[in-house]
Amino acid sequence: MFPSTPLEIHQRRRQAMLERMPDRSAALFLALPEAPRNGDVIHPYRPDSDLWYLTGFAEPRSALLLTRGCDAPASVLFLRDRDPRAEVWTGPRIGVEDAPAALDVEAAHPIEALARELPGLLARAQVLIHRAPHDTPDRRAVADALEAVRGGPRGPHKGPHSLQDPALTLHELRMRKDDTELERIREASRITGSALGRAIDGCGAGTGEWEIQAQLDGDYRASGGWGWGFPTIVAAGPNACVLHYQSNTARCAHGGLVLVDTGAEVDGYAADVSRTFPVDGRFSAAQRDVYQVVLDAQQAAIEAVRPGVTLDDLHQLAVRILAQGMIDLGLLPDSLDEVLEDGSYKRYYPHQTSHWLGLDVHDVGRYYLDGDTPRPLESGVVFTIEPGLYVPTGDEDAPAHLRGIGVRIEDDVLVTRTGCEDLSANIPKSVEGIEALAG
Repeated sequence: MFPSTPLEIHQRRRQAMLERMPDRSAALFLALPEAPRNGDVIHPYRPDSDLWYLTGFAEPRSALLLTRGCDAPASVLFLRDRDPRAEVWTGPRIGVEDAPAALDVEAAHPIEALARELPGLLARAQVLIHRAPHDTPDRRAVADALEAVRGGPRGPHKGPHSLQDPALTLHELRMRKDDTELERIREASRITGSALGRAIDGCGAGTGEWEIQAQLDGDYRASGGWGWGFPTIVAAGPNACVLHYQSNTARCAHGGLVLVDTGAEVDGYAADVSRTFPVDGRFSAAQRDVYQVVLDAQQAAIEAVRPGVTLDDLHQLAVRILAQGMIDLGLLPDSLDEVLEDGSYKRYYPHQTSHWLGLDVHDVGRYYLDGDTPRPLESGVVFTIEPGLYVPTGDEDAPAHLRGIGVRIEDDVLVTRTGCEDLSANIPKSVEGIEALAG
């Protein structure tokens, strides 16, 4: 596995978070427990992104409390204690006694003590920074602790009197990637590119979508990653017109295209790359025309990336090229101005062009500031650029030779001081490059 982040970096992140917190505040982050799959089988556990970012701690059902100006330890971890009988089955735990030294936190308690310990730790806090996860016993414990510290309707009303979303503090930190994070994302992109190249090269008529998925997912693990950062999409033929197609049960057919949307995960950080390629190694004329429109839109958007530009700017640039392409292909009858004004292009391009990327494949971070003002890009931010064009098989208004064609091209981009770095530039995407791989 890729080496985990050094403890001093997690400590530095916690300190940066504390500096963003107001005086007399606390921040609480909860990790979900393990989830049952069926019977007595559980899903493989993936650590909570916020908690992983701040601690590097990967065990389920844990919580981190940070406090500032509250006469309490600055960092307190709640976690499962050692249990020799359980560890025979599921492996060793760090345990409460060893957690402070192992994770460089000031104090640790059993997770079962969360409701009991929180009232005292929160008594002097005026603000609680917290976003509750899905319903869990520990979420209930937080509510009980707040009720206890406030003392009910006739109590002293101590403790937090306002709740703040971590989007304003921690998620702002997570948006700007440090060197360690960029190293992980670059490695995830490298692994993804190598695996995609092998998968495209090995595909032919009759290949199952599931076979391509299995090869990619296996390559991610074999290359040192955690596995996939999101379930791999392999969409052959008209399945590519389903944006988040995931059944992966069809076979690739002669003369068809395959859209693959995939990304490795390295030490918690995801890549997110899409490539569309011809099963037989050569695009048909119609496929090439559609593909080139999407490629032109993507390349124009990448070339426009620099600090100060917004994702809305990039989206509108891509939309303009895609819309003109739809007109040229005979998909839309109106003029470009009309298509842009009435939004009819959304019939064949219904999604946005970009999303943030990092510990979550759709990473945290506000897209708009002060209500509806698009956020300007800053150096250190990573995001996707993924235009597409999708013509469903049943669209009788579309030219017959275009029906069933779906194309998406997606790369991961880092904003630099003067422009951008295409983190997945190692993966061919020109018509000639794709045909060379597929052929």
